Amino acid sequence: MKVALDAQLAVGTATGIGEYVHGLAAALRDLGVDVATLAEATLSPWRFDRRLLWDQVLLPRRAARSGADLLHCASGTMPLFLPLPTVVTVHDVAWLRVQNHARFYARTYFGAFSLARYRHARRIVVDSTFSRTELCEFGGIDPACVDVVYPGVAPEYARLQRRSDGTTILAVGTVERRKNLAVLIRALPAVPYARLVSVGPRTPYAQECLALAGRLGVAQRVELRGYVSRAELIALHAECAVAAVPSRYEGFGYAAAQALCAGVPLVVSDAGSLPEVVGDGAPLIAPDDGQAWAAALREALGSSQAQLRAEALRAGAVTRFAWPAMAQAMTGVYQRALAT
Repeated sequence: MKVALDAQLAVGTATGIGEYVHGLAAALRDLGVDVATLAEATLSPWRFDRRLLWDQVLLPRRAARSGADLLHCASGTMPLFLPLPTVVTVHDVAWLRVQNHARFYARTYFGAFSLARYRHARRIVVDSTFSRTELCEFGGIDPACVDVVYPGVAPEYARLQRRSDGTTILAVGTVERRKNLAVLIRALPAVPYARLVSVGPRTPYAQECLALAGRLGVAQRVELRGYVSRAELIALHAECAVAAVPSRYEGFGYAAAQALCAGVPLVVSDAGSLPEVVGDGAPLIAPDDGQAWAAALREALGSSQAQLRAEALRAGAVTRFAWPAMAQAMTGVYQRALAT
């Protein structure tokens, strides 16, 4: 079997989907699958016009010339014209749920247009049972066509040695409205000995967060580092005291899975897929309950039991989010797609 894998979102400042593509390609190759990663380094995947050019023109051309048996569209979008039998990964339906602030053309393309295209895939992969339910409810898609395959977490997280600094709250992810960084800033005045470090590409929402920190008098304790390297991200997981994922909507929640595999005490919102992903591995807090976030963060920062519990849960998380198991499941999806 030869698979053409859409790897465009692994170009440049790769975030969660880029991590997904890198890990999947390597794990498939370890299983002996012939993988052709398709990408164009000169095109920014974060500019809408460049993304459209890639999805609808360059990707189908490259796939047709790849000699592959199957195309895996791993970034949640599909070409209008499919050159090969196609599997698509739908990470979430956030564009239909919580991205009303975005521009109309982006909401249409990543929302309704993409949803209509999913019906033309041989198989659909989602990152969680939550996302399968969302997709089937919004798209009228038969659940029998949808496979739940949890993404893997890079093995560097499982290998890191923890050395908590006792003060840092780490928030990982694009600084956009649905990630809800503001609730952590609102909690900071009630956690006076802590600092908040956010890593991930910024959107205009970042300026709102910085302005809020200024009004609350905690600006000196809020650091928005932007996109960071893999090495710096691993180091932050080794050193932070607690990881926080306050998102209002997640189709999976890479930041939560990475923290679990790293043995980092974790606090997450009770929204989206996060309860499913973390299980009993973290307190679940309503996304906008600032007082509850402050209390949960104080508990995680001030108790040695939080670190002991995180370490106890680590091995199970590493097994659950292992790339080899994910790649094995994905090859089964490919085989079913080709047999259809």
